[in-house]
Amino acid sequence: MTDAHTPDWWLAILGRTVVWARLREREAGTAEILDAAGHTLPYDSVDSARAALLDAGFVALDGLDEDDAAEHGVLLAELTPPSGADDAALIPQMVQPLARPDTAPG
Repeated sequence: MTDAHTPDWWLAILGRTVVWARLREREAGTAEILDAAGHTLPYDSVDSARAALLDAGFVALDGLDEDDAAEHGVLLAELTPPSGADDAALIPQMVQPLARPDTAPG
């Protein structure tokens, strides 16, 4: 993480659905994950939070390239993390259906 206030977005792709998780480092070096259910899960370090996400089958959005996305059957451009002023605005966006391949713009 480059900035304690900049979240890292992680995702899991399940069929044509993207499930998002936000990893945020806290000032004390601890971390928290906002999950798709709206829970904020505390961790003692960023490394332990990352390990939990990896164990759950998530990958870091900033680590994906076009080839990685294609392996999951999606286009990198389809993967837009949730945005909003606060967690309440993010939570409804944490599970996103993707367009069916036959209806995707192209």
